[in-house]
This record gives sequence, structure tokens and C-alpha cells, in this order.
Amino acid sequence: AVVSTQSGHYGRDIMSLQKSFCDELSAIEGRQFTVDRWNRPFDSKLGSPGGGGITCILQDGDVFEKAGVNISVVHGTMSKAAIEQMKSTGKELFGDSVPFTAMGISSVIHPINPFVPTVHFNYRYFEIPGEKKYWWFGGGTDLTPSYLNREDAIHFHTTLKNACDEHDKEYYPKFKKWCDEYFYIKHRGEGRGLGGIFFDDLNYVPAEEALSFIKSCGNAVVPAYIPIVKKHKDDKYTDDEVQWRLLRRGRYVEFNLVLDRGTKFGLHTENVRIESVLMSLPLTARWEYMHEPGVRESELLEVLRKPVQWCTE
Repeated sequence: AVVSTQSGHYGRDIMSLQKSFCDELSAIEGRQFTVDRWNRPFDSKLGSPGGGGITCILQDGDVFEKAGVNISVVHGTMSKAAIEQMKSTGKELFGDSVPFTAMGISSVIHPINPFVPTVHFNYRYFEIPGEKKYWWFGGGTDLTPSYLNREDAIHFHTTLKNACDEHDKEYYPKFKKWCDEYFYIKHRGEGRGLGGIFFDDLNYVPAEEALSFIKSCGNAVVPAYIPIVKKHKDDKYTDDEVQWRLLRRGRYVEFNLVLDRGTKFGLHTENVRIESVLMSLPLTARWEYMHEPGVRESELLEVLRKPVQWCTE
């Protein structure tokens, strides 16, 4: 199938998801996002504009320390470093100048209250034209709390599982396992968070079905996450609990800068918009030498070191 015919539909889908998610967050925060529309430079190798995107940012709020929701539709040629990064994932790419088209939505929400978890989601479409054309969808949604709340974890995972089950009942267990493995911080011996779903190279089903599945995953973000925010945003907390949240944010930074493939690809892409690539980083984080966690903090570490099956059905 000529998948690029689907790109127009997906472009509209990510714009709609950006608006609906920002509207939900704005209603909770009581103020609007700052909207930054941006364009990539003209690509001289392709002889065409490089595309652009819309970044919506809310910082230093009463509920959200930093909330970012970014969409982009970009075209260009991959640098040698970006080509090598993609080859490391098994792609067969040839030459020193590989054209590409990419579009997607990416969001990270870092709340202030230690009992409201961070959420991340990213859904994207990537296409490399040429004699051997590559196209695929990828993405995922995952939850990163500072304190373990099993009821929240079950709700989050069940919502994602229901979205997956609408398309293929094998998706959730497969993509949940992939998520646990991908967001594992090897040098710490623990997961970044409680996981969710993660997948890449989704091109083994018809393009229309892949597009429908990606849309279902995106539509599951609001019901999976927003009820958790509303449930805990007014919970009382102590300064010690804030310090623990900052330590967990440090782990988040470590994963994103050291291990995340998307961040690496972005940093290796020519004319990249660095503010958008690093949008996922929190405003504040902390590293403390040989910190000793308390009882409640250790409950979280236990499940980060040994992933849990939150959906028992």
C-alpha cells in the first residue's frame, strides 16, 4: 500500500489529539498553554521546505510544573549519525543522504504534587521513500509515579489494554512487555516507571488498520490519565515527599538523555529544533549521593525492579 496516502488523515488526528489533551489539562490548571508554531529550515538537498510543528507548553503552574504537547510534520535528509542510529535498530539504509518524512505527537506531563504521576505518550509515522520503501507506525503511553498507587496503575493499564483489545488481543501483552523492556534504566537496575504500552515498526498490518490502532491508542490517553490527576492533585504532601519526587525526576532525565532512541535520533538530526527534542525534561530534578529510601518509597522501587502484571484478565 502507498502509506503516504494515510499521512493526511494522521496529520489531522494528531492535531485533534493535541487540542483535546491540552483542553483537559488547561481546564485543570485554570490557564491556557503557550502555543509556539515553528518551521524547519529549507532543505537544500531535497529542494523543499523542511516542515514544522506546534509546541504547546505550560510551565510553573499550580498543578503542573511543566506540561508539553508537541506535534510535528517534518521532511528532510538524515545525517550520517541519524542513519547509523536507525541502522542500529535493524533498518537497511544505503547511502549518506537518506530522505525521510516523519509526523507525530509527543507529550510529557510533570505535575507538582508527588502523588500525581508523570505521563508520557508518543505516537508517530515514519516513511523513507526510495527503491526499498520503509514505512511504519510506532509509539506508546507510559506512567511514571513517585509513589505507588496500585489502584491507579490498574486503571491506567486497563484503559490501555481495552484500547489494544479493540484491534488485537495479543497487542497489550506484547506491547506491555516491550514497554517494560524499553524503559528499563540498565545502569540503575530499575524501570523508569510502571510502564504501559510501547511498540515500533508497526507495518505488518494494512495501513488503514495501523492508522486506526494508533488513533485508538491516542484516544485512550485522556481517560487513562486525567482521572488520576483529578484524584490526587489536591492531596497533602510533605517536603520530604517533594525531595523524593525530585530524585525520581532525576531518573527520568537519566533515561531520556542516556538511553532514549527518540532523543538520540533528534540530537543527530540536522536542523533539529532542540527545544522540542528536550521538551520532555522536567524543570527541576535532583541527584543525592547514596540516598536511602523510606518504606513507601521502597514500595515503588520494588515494582520498578520487578514489573507487575496489572491486568489479570
